[in-house]
Amino acid sequence: MKPRDAFKALKKQAKAYPGAWEDHPWGETVYKVGKKVFVFLGVDNGDGSFGLSVKLPTSCEAATTMFSWCEPTGYGLGKSGWVSAHFEKKDDVPVELLKEWLDESYAAIAPKRRATGTSPRRR
Repeated sequence: MKPRDAFKALKKQAKAYPGAWEDHPWGETVYKVGKKVFVFLGVDNGDGSFGLSVKLPTSCEAATTMFSWCEPTGYGLGKSGWVSAHFEKKDDVPVELLKEWLDESYAAIAPKRRATGTSPRRR
């Protein structure tokens, strides 16, 4: 899937989680549960590229070692399991994998009563 379509698909999934809502701090699109961000979806800078950052307490190490388009998130967040991915306009975005990462990130951030069995893809 191309980056622009991936951005739309991931936004749709992110807003489907219980208690999730969209915000725009720093000009970025983020989704929060309560006051906590569970995905940074970046900014539409018009060049067709796309990036996101998610918290991956379980698959962080695998993500950053297996995929060249992945790296620990800056600003010290990488030390807490946050991973950033970036795709250029020409890239094919692995949306299903990123949806799994959204599930993991939401579960890591959401209060446990909300996070249990809440993947929008399983409803």
